Amino acid sequence: MARTRTADGVPDFRVQFAGDAPEVSLFEIEIWMASRIGAISPLVDLLMALIEGSHSIAGNESDVQVALREALNNAVVHGNRMDAHKLVQVRCRCELGKGIHIIVADHGDGFDPSAIPDPLAAENLLAEHGRGIHPMKSVMDEVWFERGGLEVHMRKSPPRNRRTRLRSNNESACRRPGKQH
Repeated sequence: MARTRTADGVPDFRVQFAGDAPEVSLFEIEIWMASRIGAISPLVDLLMALIEGSHSIAGNESDVQVALREALNNAVVHGNRMDAHKLVQVRCRCELGKGIHIIVADHGDGFDPSAIPDPLAAENLLAEHGRGIHPMKSVMDEVWFERGGLEVHMRKSPPRNRRTRLRSNNESACRRPGKQH
């Protein structure tokens, strides 16, 4: 298990790997992070390097990075109320050909996701909070909450092969009767 420590010696996060061969098409990781704003970026950087290396969502890493950063911020600020003694748990599963599934869990009081006001409604445009879930939902394929709002689950499928789809369209256009190429 790998650990990183802050200046005061308290671990910011702990990493645990399942499977250790790089050629394996399945990658799972579980990380526990102290509820500190300063711990979010190093954790996101670490996770994104591992996710990029898995090639499970090639080309969509920036979407996952946005959602992960929002989920961690929500867990630290709203869930654990920045209590560094409370931990945030991140579980990530990357599978080649199947995409990625991330769970971010906090130790707060939970919340009712249906009670979050629409951040795009005119009366909420200047609100200071309530915007994090919207970008998560807009960049991930699926976002849902479990355990009374203590866990956010996010899923991103592997990208479709646009090149093949475009080639197919071009090929069919080139094969129309009467056209020479």
